[in-house]
Amino acid sequence: MKQILVALAILALAATSAQAHCGSCGVGDDHSKVEKTSAEMKEMKKLNIVETATKAGEFTILLKAVEVAGLQGALTGDGPLTVFAPTDKAFKALPKGTLDELLKDKEKLASILTYHVVNGKVSSTEVVKLDKAKTLNGQEVKIVTDDKGVMVNDARVMTTDIECTNGVIHVIDKVIIPEKKG
Repeated sequence: MKQILVALAILALAATSAQAHCGSCGVGDDHSKVEKTSAEMKEMKKLNIVETATKAGEFTILLKAVEVAGLQGALTGDGPLTVFAPTDKAFKALPKGTLDELLKDKEKLASILTYHVVNGKVSSTEVVKLDKAKTLNGQEVKIVTDDKGVMVNDARVMTTDIECTNGVIHVIDKVIIPEKKG
């Protein structure tokens, strides 16, 4: 049977509840904090992507990186955009020194961050029909849905369909890195 690939978000599972999704994601981590954050975030429909991520409290490193890369305007603009948002825990899992290096290289940082963003609003129900999605950095992410959940490249989607005024956020458990352009 053909695997269905899911895209943003993040990255979307069945659009029922974050708790139901996390329960089926197959990851052994405790997602209780992410579930709480997801429930709170889904109530923030009047906020843009940056405001929603700020209020959630689990994306401080992502937001710092967005600021350093000069991408706040894009994520607060009209959109719509789909953001596959890595949590602080995902950034902390990068190899030691990687984040510090990225924060010093604005161009590389911007390339990685825009690799987490798809133009347009792609809900979880739309994502399951995809096997790839073109990101704002010009490269494609691979989207796979299986019995363990949804993957964007090697990142598992933990929470889907967090509505924002200018798009949607899908939470992922890893920072995805684009291939080097050759």
